[in-house]
Amino acid sequence: MKFAVFGAGGVGGYLGARLADAGHEVHLIARGDHLEAIRNDGLRLESVAGDTVVEVPATDDPAEVGACDAVLFCVKAYDTRSAAAELDPLLGDDTAVVSFQNGVDNERWLAEAVGDEYVCGGVAYIFSTIASPGVVEHTGGPARFVYGELDGERTDRIRRLDAALSGADGVEAVLADDVSVELWRKFVFICAQAGATATSRLPVGDIRESEPAWRFYRRLMAEVAAVARAEGVDLPDGTVDEWLAFARDLDADAYSSLHYDLEHGNRLELDALHGSVVRHAEEVGVDVPMNEAVHAILSPWAERRS
Repeated sequence: MKFAVFGAGGVGGYLGARLADAGHEVHLIARGDHLEAIRNDGLRLESVAGDTVVEVPATDDPAEVGACDAVLFCVKAYDTRSAAAELDPLLGDDTAVVSFQNGVDNERWLAEAVGDEYVCGGVAYIFSTIASPGVVEHTGGPARFVYGELDGERTDRIRRLDAALSGADGVEAVLADDVSVELWRKFVFICAQAGATATSRLPVGDIRESEPAWRFYRRLMAEVAAVARAEGVDLPDGTVDEWLAFARDLDADAYSSLHYDLEHGNRLELDALHGSVVRHAEEVGVDVPMNEAVHAILSPWAERRS
């Protein structure tokens, strides 16, 4: 298959490297020093599942790539709309644009730009980031990628994507029955992990040791789950308890990408996380005071970084 990876960071770079090693035609769309390093020395993946270096085409101009079988859309959520406006040269008659991003709104934003017929949903479970220009570091997580058509149909294109990802070493590939459930299921967890670690500036181990902080963590999850169900998402009843058990087993020094960006002076995905929870909650009439608090506390930082 011919792939374009739009955003060759922690998630996109990982997938691009694994798919290239599996023999697929992969084009990376990146920018700045990261792009130049990939062009000069290839993309280096340093991974707990095995290192690799791949020599693949890289550009900041989608027109140089042309139509693809699939576009793996992996930019930060705050760049979704601007990046979506550049997708047209990558689209053929049956291209799948698969969002592997944080949040539950990206698919809608993509559809507004390119049309519903192109967009698929995706969820990434992986701890990875750009360690230095041209180098993606995968430090943990299952490298599990869940995806599917938004209407749940098993189309030929989603089956081809499934076959490609399933055949790549270092990728746990899952074709979802209902990807909207998977999007909200992850959203329940990341809003708690991101919200608690970023507002406290402490890792999950410290949060677990504090009864009020751990209660706050759980309430963040429960609020997001309540919003999902009010929107008609068939979220499993045990979702919150399952994630709490998962969080209890996380390394004590685990933070979140939101905390990382806050500490390193980067733009924040706050609007796509807790801002989104607040908006969705207002639409369905659900109270989300814990998520409102996170949004309020971090909004001045998000505004400063924007």
